[in-house]
Amino acid sequence: MLRYTLMRLGIFVGCLVVVWALVHSGLVPRGLGDSNGLWIVLLALLISAPISFVVLRGERDRASERIVRRVERAKANLEANRTQEDAADDTARAQGQTSGQTPGQAQAS
Repeated sequence: MLRYTLMRLGIFVGCLVVVWALVHSGLVPRGLGDSNGLWIVLLALLISAPISFVVLRGERDRASERIVRRVERAKANLEANRTQEDAADDTARAQGQTSGQTPGQAQAS
């Protein structure tokens, strides 16, 4: 996930530099008043989002597969722990029932 995030950040920074150059060269209009910096950032975000979506599709799929595997592994570990706890609880109850009987109850059973 870190790799995907860094790649996406790199695409954004590249778009930011290109948009900044276009605005300062006059090819793209400047923002209103003091909003020039915000205009450049928003325009770079708007351009980098679809580029990241298309270019990083494979990396995003790999990252999501890794996350799914980790979640499934965590679920399996939780289920194994629950099963062990249930088995230990059943064993403790069974031992408690057999050791808690009086001699007369054990013969009647």
